Amino acid sequence: MTDPAEAAAPLLRVEDLYVSFAKGRSAVQAVAGVSFDIYAGETLGLVGESGCGKSTTGRAIVQVEKPTSGKITFDGTELTTLGRGGLRTLRTQVQMIFQDPISSLNPRRRVNDIVAEPLTIWKIGTKEERATRVNAMLDSVGIDPYIAGNRRPREFSGGQCQRISIARALVLQPKLLVCDEIVSALDVSVQAQILNLLEDLKAAHGLTVLFIAHDLAVVKNVSDRVAVMYLGRLCEVAPSDLLYEVPAHHYTAALLSSAVEPDPETTRTPVILAGEPPSPINPPSGCRFRTRCPRAEPRCAAEVPELRTIAPGHQVACHFPIGS
Repeated sequence: MTDPAEAAAPLLRVEDLYVSFAKGRSAVQAVAGVSFDIYAGETLGLVGESGCGKSTTGRAIVQVEKPTSGKITFDGTELTTLGRGGLRTLRTQVQMIFQDPISSLNPRRRVNDIVAEPLTIWKIGTKEERATRVNAMLDSVGIDPYIAGNRRPREFSGGQCQRISIARALVLQPKLLVCDEIVSALDVSVQAQILNLLEDLKAAHGLTVLFIAHDLAVVKNVSDRVAVMYLGRLCEVAPSDLLYEVPAHHYTAALLSSAVEPDPETTRTPVILAGEPPSPINPPSGCRFRTRCPRAEPRCAAEVPELRTIAPGHQVACHFPIGS
């Protein structure tokens, strides 16, 4: 992995990103002022509870959802200003794998055709060269192209369909892979297989990965850095080990305390949050977490906390972080 401190520029930079959806006369602000960098060769984990806006952030990066405002810069190119043709070309370098592996594959097409479709659209190579590349890609994800190539998605398990989705995403040799909850619909044993496969493919293809998930154990194992999200805003960003050892945001500490620990001798004091999650249509003023935070003070209602550096590589958006 490239050391962010030594990198000249990030491969992906997201600046003050907002994504809103109309709901009657109101608007749901799914993403509210999110900013982060991802450097070439690293994996950034984006974690948070359901509805926090992490999937919307990933979809906005690949422009499936158009940002309301903000900037997304990939490899020196500003994505939000690109026209349809320019964006279409750039998507060959930024690929996304979706949460539901079965519904993301065309049920009427055979596996060989599904994986070959990006190559066919872009007229890459001859028919024989495309077939060779598809076979090699399927083989690299653990799918036998000679046995499975002529089958359709309904003939495969969820884990196998996710392998096919990964092969389709990588066949164009992208630089950035956005993984949106790619193991949440799979059995635990299959999750481990897919995660190990992703690590192997990342090393083999020199990938940079945005890994979106709500499972803290999964995010820790695959990520170099972790960004924690709550109700559309980032709470904390830190190297994976540091975040899990010494969380600085009260929401991060609550998430970690709720994670299941496989060691029966481990004792952990749970952090119980008060109240219910607020509505994204009418979020609290100031800090969005203040209505559930055990450390909230009047300042939290008046001022929006911005991400600030408290240690090398460790940023937190809190007026009164843990240990302050």
